[in-house]
This record gives sequence, structure tokens and C-alpha cells, in this order.
Amino acid sequence: MLLPLLLQFWASCFWLGRSEVVTSFERSCPQFFFRETPPNEALEPENPAWICQRYQNQYYFATLYDRNRRIPVYSAYLYQPASGTRPNTWLVEPQLMGPTYPKTMERERTLLNNFGISSEQLSESQAILQDYKNLTGLNRGHLNPSGQHSDSSSRTATFTLTNIVPQNEKLNGGAWNNYEQQTMMKRTQGCNTTYVVVGAVPGNNYIAKGRVNIPSYLWSSACCEVDTHHRKTWAVIAENDKNEVQLLTLGELEDMLTQLYGRKRVSLFNSDCPRE
Repeated sequence: MLLPLLLQFWASCFWLGRSEVVTSFERSCPQFFFRETPPNEALEPENPAWICQRYQNQYYFATLYDRNRRIPVYSAYLYQPASGTRPNTWLVEPQLMGPTYPKTMERERTLLNNFGISSEQLSESQAILQDYKNLTGLNRGHLNPSGQHSDSSSRTATFTLTNIVPQNEKLNGGAWNNYEQQTMMKRTQGCNTTYVVVGAVPGNNYIAKGRVNIPSYLWSSACCEVDTHHRKTWAVIAENDKNEVQLLTLGELEDMLTQLYGRKRVSLFNSDCPRE
């Protein structure tokens, strides 16, 4: 009786080691964080999943996912904008169901048709397309936006529901969009590499009969390397029921998030990124 249990345990450890739902961003996909330093644990939810977002056998960004609220806490990526078409295919993360499922994001119908998975089974682990149907006043809002990526594969990778929150439609198409497209372009002038972390503060309301949380705030932060000795930073925050974006220093955003989360001090970047 003991031997089969041991074999099952060893097999599970083997698959967990290969899974892209990882135990540490530092060990598995550190390249999306300045000096390989992710935000500290002050933002971690009760039931987190660290996802190295993988599409067509390549990493494109990293997401800390809140399994209970079914929204991302933050997504981290490199700012590499380029012209290109916007994808229209939404993907999910089968790996959130367990280590024996595919490690790369897939279409829902691919999982349902090819792996014998039901929508109910998939929905236990994450948000699904049905959760975002018939929204009123809300959009599927990207944390990591497709327009800040350099090719079709990287843009498609942002269309996973683990990178999406219910976002106020006026904010998503208005002030937040202006920040993503205009302010970011101005702020990144002179930058060699820009590291971005975009997040959502959980709120008190939900969609999909209590399944998916509606964030109270959305925020974005950036640390750009001008050269080997100089860096600059900036940040924004927006209430998710207003079409307004407030421009902040990195230190001001960390102060606000520390108050909003009410835990330990929030740190979003390595200490070499200036806070003022």
C-alpha cells in the first residue's frame, strides 16, 4: 500500500516541477522584473498562483493570480510596443486545474473538445468566458495590454483570462487607454529597457453570481533603464468607477497600496528603482 502512495507522490512532484504554475518567479521567469526582483509578498492573496505566462512554448510575461477572486493581482512585462492587429481569441490556463494538464494557455473549446474537460471543471480553477458575458458598464480590461508588445504571438498571449479584470468601460476606453498609449510613449523616451508591473486592488463587488471580483482600483508602475547608471520611474492609479487616472511617483503608489491592502509595506521594484 505504501509503495503506490510513494510513487504517486514522486510523480506529482515531477509534474509540479515542470508546470508553469510555479512556486517562484525568481527561479522560473525572472526576466520580466527589474534585477529579477518581483513585488514583495504584501500583495499576495490568500490563495495565489504564480504563472509564467507561456504561449507557443515561449514566456511572454508573469502574472500573480488570485484563485479565490478569479482575477490577477498583477501582471509584469517588458514594454515593447509595435504596430499590429489586435487579437480576437481568448485563452485560459489549463495548468490551473492541475499539473497533468497543458502548461500553455489554450482556447476553452480546445480543452472541452480534446481533453474531455467540462466548463464546470474549468470554472472551478479560474474565470471563463461565460463569466464575462452580458456585462453592463464593464469591459474585459487587460492588465498587460496587447498594444505594448512587439509581435502577434506576444499580443495573443495577453488575451488570457488570467490577465483580465472587470474594468469600468469608460475608464478602459478613456483615461486608462490614454495612459497606455500616450503617456507611456512619452515617459519611455530615452529608455533602453522598461519594466512594467500593472495591478488591480480587489473590491467588494462581483460579477458572474459572485465568481469574479470587480477591482476597486487599477494601477500601473514602471522602472526604466536609461543606461547602466541611470533609471527613472513613474506610476498611476485609477478608481474603477471613474474615468480618471492619477499620475504618481513610484513611492507614492507604494504608499497608497500599502494603505489599501493594510498589510506590510508594499514594494513593487528592486530598491535601485527611484521612489521619487
